[in-house]
Amino acid sequence: MKSHDLFRASGIMAVGTILSRITGFIRGLLIVAVLGTALLADTYNVANTMPNILYNLLVGGALTAIFVPQLVRSFQDDDGGNSFASRLVTTISFLLLTLVVVGIIFAPALVHLYAPEFSSPGFEHERAIAIAFTRYCLPQIFFLGLFTMLGQVANARGSFGPLMWAPIANNIVGIAIFGVVLYYSPALTVATITSSQVQVLGWGTTIAIVVQALILIPVVAKSGIKLRPKWGITGLGKSFSLAGWTLLYVFLAQIGYLVTVNVATSAAVRSAKEGIKTGVGVTPYSNAYLIMLLPYSVVTISIVTALLPHLSRLAIDKKVDQVREQLVRAIRMVGVITVPSAVAFLFFGPLITEVLFFGIGKEDSLYIGYVLSALSFGLVAFSINLILIRGFNAFEDTRTQVASIFLINVVSVALSYLFLVTLKNKWVTVGLGAAFSISYIVGLFFTLALLKRHTGTISLRDFLPQHIRLLVASLISMAPLYAISYYFDWTGSQSSSGVRALELLSVMCVGIVVFFFAARLLKIEEISMGGELVRSFMGRNKYVE
Repeated sequence: MKSHDLFRASGIMAVGTILSRITGFIRGLLIVAVLGTALLADTYNVANTMPNILYNLLVGGALTAIFVPQLVRSFQDDDGGNSFASRLVTTISFLLLTLVVVGIIFAPALVHLYAPEFSSPGFEHERAIAIAFTRYCLPQIFFLGLFTMLGQVANARGSFGPLMWAPIANNIVGIAIFGVVLYYSPALTVATITSSQVQVLGWGTTIAIVVQALILIPVVAKSGIKLRPKWGITGLGKSFSLAGWTLLYVFLAQIGYLVTVNVATSAAVRSAKEGIKTGVGVTPYSNAYLIMLLPYSVVTISIVTALLPHLSRLAIDKKVDQVREQLVRAIRMVGVITVPSAVAFLFFGPLITEVLFFGIGKEDSLYIGYVLSALSFGLVAFSINLILIRGFNAFEDTRTQVASIFLINVVSVALSYLFLVTLKNKWVTVGLGAAFSISYIVGLFFTLALLKRHTGTISLRDFLPQHIRLLVASLISMAPLYAISYYFDWTGSQSSSGVRALELLSVMCVGIVVFFFAARLLKIEEISMGGELVRSFMGRNKYVE
């Protein structure tokens, strides 16, 4: 794949993802402004977890990642893949709709599964609100699945941008809904929220997902694929064989996140019993995780999504060395963004969240920052793991990657319960961030070993020296700034929101400039990636293979 093509596709998606994340941040800020970060917000986030964890897993390369290689092959059919795509989308849609119906019926059991301590005496009202939110949010599963499937069809046809741009519409609808609620009801609590307000927020969140999915229908129509309801499983045997292992992958990943939500809500309820009013449950974790995903989403998903169809073709043609080369190249390119971002989150997590979440109490916003700092350790390993998983998908090996996610979740679950037992309730969610990071760092070595059977050895030597130089450049640019901030006690400052924002802007500007020059001094070739992305997006890229 030519650098021009890869960077142009990545550049288009990166711009869409940046705008999506900006509007997503605005929406997230409004959600926090409306619901806070304590138990009321946890009832909403627990409910929204069920469909959203499926969305994150699917887009991150789990269930529907099998569509791209299979669709690429189906284009060689007499009808250009129309029948295959129609049968696949129809069958999966029916399964998702069935899942929605079953979920709505058993919503109380789902809430108990994810947040068992909501069933504690004295928290009956929180449990009832969580169940109501869950029933309003569960239909999202169908439309999230539809969105992802349509997006994968468009990707297989070489149309990458719409999948990244459609969530912007989702966020705009969410901004409008939560903005209106904030205007008319600026101080909602568990005690004051009405059933009508729960319906508006719950159904509004689902409507936003519906809009996001429906936008892709004309995009797929223009791509040349003619989708229509088509029952039957003729030709789908291989897809469902692959999906069987992928569903196991999804199940294991959900177990890991289930434990995270379970432990976080337990810590929140126990903290509330102790009289702690700071939000310390699943809401701080979710918001910190959202911030951590920004560099991952902008670069990793953009580049890897553009690269996957090409990897599939190389695997089909048995060009194993080129698959390995492309994977290593992607890891090195992504590291240019993820390594300095991880260092920035580690040093300045509390400052970042205090500026972003200015509408809530200082302790609440700082706590989100502590969780972000704990998550920062895992950002690089998490992104590399996604790239390596795409390597498995290119070879249509969904079975081996299950072993990788299994180990990652064993480590994460063990550490999560360890921290629940050993840490003070207030700090358990920060411990969950550390558990996430450690699990992906451990899992990286295992995933590298597993991929060897397909691509030959991808060793740490292929990218670790470059990542170490990136780390050195990041420390050179940010460690002195952190020392200055610590000396002037920025994280404990009582400055106004405007002053804190100016402090963060100064850190970002100085840090980026110093990092750029330090990286050039250390001869990191991939440092030109940012400029190349911009040039390619503008259509002026002259690079060749």
